[in-house]
Amino acid sequence: MKNAPDQIVFDPRGRVETEPLALSPRVARLQGLRLGVLDNTKWNANRLLRKTTARLDQEFSFAAVNYYRKESFSKEADPALIAAIAADNDIVLTAIGD
Repeated sequence: MKNAPDQIVFDPRGRVETEPLALSPRVARLQGLRLGVLDNTKWNANRLLRKTTARLDQEFSFAAVNYYRKESFSKEADPALIAAIAADNDIVLTAIGD
């Protein structure tokens, strides 16, 4: 069946245009670094991240552990939050936690 000329049919697949980004270089060691922990607000994310962070801190003794929380797991993090995390930390840990 053909569409009538006045009908608009949307393609649900959409198109995503991106530019490749270079990965940050890996750190040589974790000892003494500032760790940022981003909770995406999924139900088990906070529990998973806190337990993982505690175990990592026992082994590597971070200079600081800073916790952050996204507004919602279904939305991108606010650019100001991302900027603050990048400015105040050397490395970042996040997880989905389902």
